[in-house]
Amino acid sequence: MPEPVRIGSRLGRRALFPAIGMLAVVGRHAAADTYPSRPIRFIVGFPAGNSTDLVGRILAEDLRVRLGQPVVVENRTGANGSVGAAAVAAAPPDGYTLLMSNASTMTVNHLLYRDARYHPLRDLLPVASITASPFLLAINPKNPRTSPVQTFQDFIALAKQQPGGITYGSPGNGNLAHLSFELMSKIAGIKLLHVPYRGAALAQNALVAGDVDVVFDTPSATPIFRSGVLKPLACSGPERWRDLPEVPTIAESGYPAFVTTYWNGLVAPANTPAPIIDRLYKAVLEASQMPATRQLLIPQGEISVLDPARFRERIAQDIEKNAEIIRTAGIEMQ
Repeated sequence: MPEPVRIGSRLGRRALFPAIGMLAVVGRHAAADTYPSRPIRFIVGFPAGNSTDLVGRILAEDLRVRLGQPVVVENRTGANGSVGAAAVAAAPPDGYTLLMSNASTMTVNHLLYRDARYHPLRDLLPVASITASPFLLAINPKNPRTSPVQTFQDFIALAKQQPGGITYGSPGNGNLAHLSFELMSKIAGIKLLHVPYRGAALAQNALVAGDVDVVFDTPSATPIFRSGVLKPLACSGPERWRDLPEVPTIAESGYPAFVTTYWNGLVAPANTPAPIIDRLYKAVLEASQMPATRQLLIPQGEISVLDPARFRERIAQDIEKNAEIIRTAGIEMQ
């Protein structure tokens, strides 16, 4: 008769560890089968009213009905979204704490911030992109410093006349709007002075108040453009923005090498079980196809839902592109 295996023995430990691993796998699959069974949190690393925040709130309301559980949006601002991203990276990989993120947080921060405390492709898992948008280069027509400017070419001419004398606001150091200005400055041969703020809304307010001369705003500012409070000079995307067809692209304004866009997307902690990621991706895809949800998302950009694999490829490509911009612009790590 074989001798019973004692847990304290070497043989017992060897037999026990695979069993524990198998139980853990079974447990994860069981959790995925019942997901979600309690409220989900969307962490947003930017202030309320920011484009990423708005996309998160629109999606949260749709998924609340679609998944049958409350989806709570929580703003954890700071360091260009790094505070929120680090919190999600450290959260349990169970699908109940997710990050509503954007291109800046996922493709720039770890290149610029020494204390980012997360790597986007190691510590976070792409679920789905949601919207993709260009920037709109905008001025305040009542600002006496830029009042003569009527076109993008006028702006470039003014900047060349005053090297370092024209200020631009951004949502923060390392934000994609910041890098877009650096790329534009390099291509156009101009020098601008950067004034970072803690979010896009604050940068926009500074432009309205005349504290800065120009910003890269988002398509959600279209009503402000139409009201005449701000004037869009050019679009950063490959094509003119659908709601502002009279505004030319920077590429067609004499700088064909300049095209930049940003995106918003949903990501999860690394090691989140594949069935949960798949469930979330399908829910986002279904939400993006609902007329009521689409109508709310469209002002934030083109609806562009990439699956986890293609979303990861997009993130990797953007990291490479932005690393080159940072290198050539000489932006130092903070």
